[in-house]
Amino acid sequence: MDLYSSIFNFMYLFIDSFGFLIISALGLAIIFGMMGIINLAHGEYIMLGAYITTLTAAAGMPFIIALLCGSLGVGLFGGIVDRLIIRHLYKRPLDSVVASWGVSLIMSQGMLVLMGPSIPGLSTPMGSINVGQFDYSVYRIFLGFLAIFIMIVLYVLFKKTKFGLHSRATMQNAVIARNLGINSDRMYCMTYILGSVLAGLAGALYAPTLSIVPTMGSNFMMLSFVTVVVGGADPMTGTLLSGGLLSLFNGGLSMIFGTLMGRLGLLVVAILFIRVLPEGFSGLVERQTLRVNRKKQEAISNGESN
Repeated sequence: MDLYSSIFNFMYLFIDSFGFLIISALGLAIIFGMMGIINLAHGEYIMLGAYITTLTAAAGMPFIIALLCGSLGVGLFGGIVDRLIIRHLYKRPLDSVVASWGVSLIMSQGMLVLMGPSIPGLSTPMGSINVGQFDYSVYRIFLGFLAIFIMIVLYVLFKKTKFGLHSRATMQNAVIARNLGINSDRMYCMTYILGSVLAGLAGALYAPTLSIVPTMGSNFMMLSFVTVVVGGADPMTGTLLSGGLLSLFNGGLSMIFGTLMGRLGLLVVAILFIRVLPEGFSGLVERQTLRVNRKKQEAISNGESN
């Protein structure tokens, strides 16, 4: 493999891993960052999105319509779960983790009973390109850039809208937000639905690239959980930086040693990072921001005293 092919191969593996980690982790990151809850049914929500998308496309609908059905269908399901179960456990994060784990078991086993061990999958759209000796999926490259676009949309949603203002206020201090007239329970419900929609979107987007089986959510859940823990409490900055770091090591090690070593290397890097920075990237960014602001205040104070 020549130098050009090696560079392209690394960039492809990095973009593929980055897109997978970001898209699969965003729903979990938002629910954790806003509600302090680890949704252990996240992988099964992704699985449900993949099933709805695949069955809708198999029924003759265009893929984009099937994708919307998968995303919104999981969002509706998440809203029902929130109203029936999760909303009673907003103040009990550990209990909600156990409850969501129970939901995940019911979903995976229920899908196995209803649909069997597998269903026919979809063909991967967009074809492939040839570089050197290898063919590369254009769709997977597209997903990497789509992950960045989704991050931009969510940034605008959380930073530039009334919903974002209320959600950030609720995240920082739910009691004060409630006293200021914000319905924190409604914000939690909307956050859970948004996280469910993003999980369904992840399943819908990756349905053409994977075998559609009831246990497919476990792989998504493991990598999503690692990405969220390394990223920390901030669902935007933390997830972006975490996805970038883990994808860098995963891509490099996968190119040199293969996919298995790339996955193991990703987990080792995550363990070491958490050991050094328990609060993840969010804590690191927050400390650096406070340090910069402190230096600015000191400079202003020194200037006024002079």
